[in-house]
Amino acid sequence: MATNRSILWRLLFGLGAVGIVGALALGLLVAREYGFTIDMLADAGSRLGVAIEFRDHVLFPLLILIVPMALAATWVIQRSLAPLDSAARAVDHAGAGERGFRIDKAELPREALPFVASVNALLDRLDCAARDQECFAADVAHELRTPLSVLALEAERLDGAVGERLRADILAMRRLIEQLMILAQLDADTAARQPRTAVKLADVAADVAALLAPSAIANGCEIAVEADGAPEVSGRREAIAAAVRNLAENGLRVTPRGGTVTLRAGPGPVIAVEDGGPGLGVDRLALLRNRHGRGAHASHDGAGLGLAIVDRIAAAHGARLETVPESHLLRLCFPVAAARQDGVSKVV
Repeated sequence: MATNRSILWRLLFGLGAVGIVGALALGLLVAREYGFTIDMLADAGSRLGVAIEFRDHVLFPLLILIVPMALAATWVIQRSLAPLDSAARAVDHAGAGERGFRIDKAELPREALPFVASVNALLDRLDCAARDQECFAADVAHELRTPLSVLALEAERLDGAVGERLRADILAMRRLIEQLMILAQLDADTAARQPRTAVKLADVAADVAALLAPSAIANGCEIAVEADGAPEVSGRREAIAAAVRNLAENGLRVTPRGGTVTLRAGPGPVIAVEDGGPGLGVDRLALLRNRHGRGAHASHDGAGLGLAIVDRIAAAHGARLETVPESHLLRLCFPVAAARQDGVSKVV
């Protein structure tokens, strides 16, 4: 099994080996020069003389030579590797969605340049692959808009349950396409490092509640908004609203008739949706927001496809999607972007 030993450890080990070999060589030379023999070691006085000679001509010279060399080499190695530590910190601080990040080679030692060049080339390939994927998703979403609009017009001619179900499916597909377009735009802004705007979470909650009020009435539910000291956050308002809308729609699906879905903005940079359902466990949330596992588990009775999109929007804003099953809450926790706090209000 390989052991990752430091350069400093290897240097000290090498100097130690050189010291041992040098001591043996000097000892042989001193013994030959002064005519020391094995028989002289039997006499106590002779042993003392031999020890003094070895101390003066072998031990002291090696210590005077090796110890300063070890200290100097340690200092040089630490100074030489300091740029690598700085580069590692820069990589750690780079955001998960940050595009165009490359390791700066200006201050790195020459021996590390081939490795850094390979890493930067890998980052180039990853950026290109991500950009191609985003462009593909945006193109597909854009091309689907026109046929869906035509299909929606044709569906208006159908009456009965079949027409109603078809119109509902078309509406769901249009919403999904809108969200894909928002995600593509969000990724493009992140790649271009576009400045974010200040978003009031209370306003987002109120807008989403007003938009979903007809659906809540159709489901026999109520939808409410509570704002309690929610600060502004930095991001794209459309994307945050899309995420909150997904959470609210999931809440309406699991809330029985006569129940209430509450959108809470605050306290702090948090926007949460409380529903009347059974609550979503942490393990199931982790499963449903995984885009590779959502298809087999999504249903009309619980959280489904939207959670993968919500999780992606949250990650793009540096936020976290969390669940509090005992309180029937799904919430987005954002980093604070401004110190100004909104007043406390309640809208039903």
